[in-house]
Amino acid sequence: MYLLITVLVLIICVLLILIVLVQNSKGGGLAANFQGSTQIMGVRRTTDFLEKSTWTMAVALMLLSIFGSIAIPRGEKEEKSVIEDQIQNVIDPNAIPTFPVNPPDEDAGGENESQTE
Repeated sequence: MYLLITVLVLIICVLLILIVLVQNSKGGGLAANFQGSTQIMGVRRTTDFLEKSTWTMAVALMLLSIFGSIAIPRGEKEEKSVIEDQIQNVIDPNAIPTFPVNPPDEDAGGENESQTE
């Protein structure tokens, strides 16, 4: 479902770009090509059609964007990133065994034995 909505959004984006590029803000554009009065769609009807199609595409794009955000697949089991996995599996520094600061001196123990004899 999400893939279908994404494809529709891309198609509407391309169509919206094309419709906006065809329009001319000064009243020219595609409407300037239809100068004759015998045309089925006159100049005024062409601009009305382009304006209505622009608004329709914009509304469709907004609605599909909202539906797309709702339809994003959210599974119960999501893949964790490696960094999240390392953070969760970090060893507690208080659980690490502490080592003695000064190791026992073996020579001192040997001298004490020789002195007693």
